Amino acid sequence: MGVPLVEQCKKYFAELTEASRAAAKIDEENVYQEANPLTRKFMDELLSEVMLPGSGIVNIENFKAFYRAITEEGKSGLILMEHYTNLDLPAICYLLDHEGEEWARDLSKRIVAVAGMKLNEESPIVRAWAEGFTRVVIYPTRSLDKVEANAQSETEIEEEKKRARKINLAAMHAMDDCKKRGQAILVFPSGTRYRPGKPETKRGLREIDSYLRLFDVMLLVSINGNCLRINPEAPDNMMMDLIENDTITLSASPVIECKQFRRDVIASLGETEEDAKQKIVDRVMAILEEQHEAAEAGRV
Repeated sequence: MGVPLVEQCKKYFAELTEASRAAAKIDEENVYQEANPLTRKFMDELLSEVMLPGSGIVNIENFKAFYRAITEEGKSGLILMEHYTNLDLPAICYLLDHEGEEWARDLSKRIVAVAGMKLNEESPIVRAWAEGFTRVVIYPTRSLDKVEANAQSETEIEEEKKRARKINLAAMHAMDDCKKRGQAILVFPSGTRYRPGKPETKRGLREIDSYLRLFDVMLLVSINGNCLRINPEAPDNMMMDLIENDTITLSASPVIECKQFRRDVIASLGETEEDAKQKIVDRVMAILEEQHEAAEAGRV
């Protein structure tokens, strides 16, 4: 069994806390959060320690084609990526940075992840880790569901719904600004980390179809290998996740035109299909799974 993150990284905590600048409470005024290079360096150091030789990007040409689409062709770009651990976002940025090409380093800087509020509000250390990467923070539907389940009154529920609407509207405006600047929005379509034995955590969220409507092109990225595993004894405590050394590889689809992708999936459905949006997202997840399995076979 691996070492809990809280133990492996306690040597960084004092400096991380001192370098942290991100807000501990999210509202509509601070949903866009620029990367903090002072905290990013600690995550890069951690990744250099836990990633084994052989880690890298399998088909870098697909990333380069995506980069050209958003920088030379003026297209808005969406990255949909598998989600296994809280190191997934750091991993794609780190591996692009270390690819040895200037365009890859620039693409790394252009990535803006859509992240839930929990990363900011969970704890000071989790927040410090997260702020090393540029993010647009949203109020996830799952978080609101939990609030509604535990609320003491209807007034409390309504106030929280109002807060969620304000945050998510501001997040949409922030993403639109990112598109205009040629940044790439990265979303984890499952909305949560995959938990072994719980296939529902790998199902794509219906809301992801809305992103396909808003962007011109997308890149589907699978990740194989896992340096940070959910601790079965403390599955809800991010700082108790278990550090493991592993080889991490990324593989990507060719660049996909979002509108054509949606049209093709809809055309393949029967006339009685009642939830085309979910079927579109299911197809995204199927492609990611196919890529993942193909890459995993090559790792054996």
